[in-house]
Amino acid sequence: MIEGVMIDDEGYRKYTPNNSHERASFLSLRAKIYVSATFLASILILVSLQGWIVDDVIKEIKKELGIYERVPVWERSEWPYLTNYSHGFVMEYGDYDLLETDNEWGSTHYFVEFDLPLSEGGSAPNGLVSLAVWLPDVPEGTTVPVIAEFGPYFDEVSVETPSIEVPGTWLGQMIIDQILPHGYAFAQVSVMGTGRSNHCMDLMGNAEQLGVDAAVTWLGTQDWSNGRVAMIGKSYDGSTPWQAATFGNEHLATIVPISGLIGVMELMWKNGSSEARAAIMHNGVYGSYGIDGDQEDIGNMCPDYIIGPGTGVSAYMWGSEFAGTYWEERYFLDRVLENYEGSVYLIQGMHDWNVDPHMAIPVINQLKDVGIEAKGLFGQWDHDYPDRPDYHFDRSGEGRGREAYPEMVRFDWMQDLLEWFDWYLKDFGDEPGLFIEIQSNQGQWRIEERYPPEDMETLSLDLGGALSNVAGGTTTILPNGNFGPIYESEPFIEDVWISGLPRLHIDVSTTTVGGQIYALLEDCSEDGGTCIHIGHAIMDLRYHEGGDQEQAWIPVFETINAKIEFFAMDVQIAAGHTIRLSLASTGEDYLPASTSSVVEVSEGTGSNLILDIIDPDEKLLFNPPRCTHEACLDWINQTA
Repeated sequence: MIEGVMIDDEGYRKYTPNNSHERASFLSLRAKIYVSATFLASILILVSLQGWIVDDVIKEIKKELGIYERVPVWERSEWPYLTNYSHGFVMEYGDYDLLETDNEWGSTHYFVEFDLPLSEGGSAPNGLVSLAVWLPDVPEGTTVPVIAEFGPYFDEVSVETPSIEVPGTWLGQMIIDQILPHGYAFAQVSVMGTGRSNHCMDLMGNAEQLGVDAAVTWLGTQDWSNGRVAMIGKSYDGSTPWQAATFGNEHLATIVPISGLIGVMELMWKNGSSEARAAIMHNGVYGSYGIDGDQEDIGNMCPDYIIGPGTGVSAYMWGSEFAGTYWEERYFLDRVLENYEGSVYLIQGMHDWNVDPHMAIPVINQLKDVGIEAKGLFGQWDHDYPDRPDYHFDRSGEGRGREAYPEMVRFDWMQDLLEWFDWYLKDFGDEPGLFIEIQSNQGQWRIEERYPPEDMETLSLDLGGALSNVAGGTTTILPNGNFGPIYESEPFIEDVWISGLPRLHIDVSTTTVGGQIYALLEDCSEDGGTCIHIGHAIMDLRYHEGGDQEQAWIPVFETINAKIEFFAMDVQIAAGHTIRLSLASTGEDYLPASTSSVVEVSEGTGSNLILDIIDPDEKLLFNPPRCTHEACLDWINQTA
């Protein structure tokens, strides 16, 4: 940034955030117009060119002056984003202050009434959704779109979150400080059975979905609203946008799910195998929300709350929906693909331990296939937002994202959000690129039109051949433990870049109709002494063909081919390194199989590790704005 005299623009409304040093620093840095000798000299140069001005000259002058213009992602490393704070910032001020209200946070609280079917029990038929709204101070008669976060964490003492009238420190305050001044409203909404919303904690069931839809309609029909609503959030708050999209609500213009759920069962079961938390997710984790010991607690006694624990146990025992429609009711993607007419900006951490990346991959391609305008941002972070350098460092480890740090930190994300909302909520600006920004485990970002990409080369490594049995001593996978064969490739003679969804198609026989296989993939250094996690997969063999239908076979006498799909990965293997495949009966946070069985692996051409390979020379690679936060610099200096 060049030095110059900072001159106030009379039309500019200075906004002072809530005593935040970071936000105040940002505002003081971006709030002024720079006038300098360099600027005047630049004008003279432009005049002297007499019409020969080219875009590159203008761009360089703007860059020198710190004047932001919208640029494609592959050029952003050259622009002066703020990269030394604890999160990202937009590049330009908005024109509006936050509208003052009766409380110190500038919010107004409302209840939204809607009809609940009597079959939902509890508070039916009188549904009541609690929400708070923040508005920009715009001229009278001006309408604005609204960005909303829906979730269970507002007003809940058990998770130490404040009243719903107080903006969430994880995302809400950032939107109010940076995006609201550009002419947007913001809302926080408590889902049913949480905060001051009545009824039971329905864990994404029908009552919750209906409440979400009612709140979207309310936000889109207020006299200050332009009729367009966006939903954004992470984790549970990133799942409610999928719920809203199932209805095809005309007011829902765009959603930004960040590590959200396309379905509840899909969160906790993969290929029929169950996570440890699955049986207790409804009542054990969220059941106490909305229960505070007063007479209104009777409204929390709903059918699904009562049957919730049993459905978790039955799914573990039998692998699927044993009775009723509990899980079917909580699966969103099919209805989204059928009904939704808005856009999707899908964000996912490739090392998310909480919401695995199969919630986004290959979902992004399914959205595109039905004509939904969709963009993806898939980085090597954990259960996080894309722009949090401290969290990214603290929550990553060797083989779990650390190799991609600090390039994983996306300080251009808030500006990216503003441009996305401008286009889909205001018809303003440039149309966003509807591609996928994907980062490899070694930190390299690139652009893909789809993910997994199309037209990749396939590398197949057979067990006992290209993958030699190097340890474990046997082809037997013993039940309920980390005991099984280990295979390893020869050193690669050139760099290999694995992308998408690797598969393990493996011939096995079992002693019972059951059993489970956990597969761990590692990248091992040339000396074999250091191996890092690059991916894993798990399968209950009752679902060996894939999908959600159980298959039967004759144990001992019949061989089956288990078609195991790994969680999505994007991995660079260096020349001279090997790939190691370890097989066991369970791993990560998955439970041992409920159908215990010894599993015998058949080596040979029927058992293959199938990898999809990209050619980086055919891809558009790019670097994001460089992180200059203290955590990033410390790590760079440490590893230099």
